[in-house]
Amino acid sequence: MQTVAWPSSYGDAAKPRVGFFTDTSVCIGCKACEVACKEYNQVPSSIEGFTGNSYDNTIDLGANTWRHVAFIEQRVPAGVLEGASLVQSAQRGEVIDGGVQTYQEGDGFRWLMASDVCKHCTHAACLDVCPTGALFRTEFGTVVVQEDVCNGCGYCVPACPFGVLDQREGDGRVWKCTLCYDRLKDDKEPACAQACPTNSIQFGELSELRERAEHRLGQLQQAGQPRAQLYLADDDDGIGGAGAFFLLLDEPEVYGLPPDPVDTRRDLKEIWAAAGVAAAALGATLLAAVFGGRG
Repeated sequence: MQTVAWPSSYGDAAKPRVGFFTDTSVCIGCKACEVACKEYNQVPSSIEGFTGNSYDNTIDLGANTWRHVAFIEQRVPAGVLEGASLVQSAQRGEVIDGGVQTYQEGDGFRWLMASDVCKHCTHAACLDVCPTGALFRTEFGTVVVQEDVCNGCGYCVPACPFGVLDQREGDGRVWKCTLCYDRLKDDKEPACAQACPTNSIQFGELSELRERAEHRLGQLQQAGQPRAQLYLADDDDGIGGAGAFFLLLDEPEVYGLPPDPVDTRRDLKEIWAAAGVAAAALGATLLAAVFGGRG
């Protein structure tokens, strides 16, 4: 879980790496985390209105939405409810896939809700493409934007494999979750985690959170949730694991998350090497054409 700038660059001042473990199986979609984040960080209002596909009214993460609770409704196929209980019907319809009945499953639907946030990646492309140093790695291993240093160049926006970073309209600068950096320095948990009534958002040292998540994953799988999985909790994935990871009840793409995110700088060396070879070949061809024509 060691990053480019943590803990070595902080020396004795480095703190244990902290982050979020979001257990989506107990999320009730209350949006308390969204409200707490906005109130504490004074993030502008960002109600987008309903899309027509969900009860979600904030739609996605952005400069004015640092926490976003996704609502995913999965309908039980028509006709499977006859002569069977809801759970049995859902099992036959391959919606619950053998899962236990919870508040998320009922009335012909399965509700999947998850509070999304900046992932605070181990290999953070946004940080490395920032030309001003506005993005930096804190002593807690998190990634923060300094709004007074950001020049609004926008390089970090396409660098993020999750589409988290965004420029604020009328401002131009980039804003995102700081994992409540100022609260961390005062030994307090982030506002969203403190406000979560079901403990779906859990804050703590990353190593401890991963152990807790593995235990919870085992519980869910034994209870009949075969698709339950941890997302971004693997040091060997495309971003080296993340400071904010999730326990999902279905595939990542169901929640609007990329199934195999990668550090967008990963292939830069090969790309530049290939470009260099192509340029050299083109140069050789032009020289041959020029001097060959003279002969």
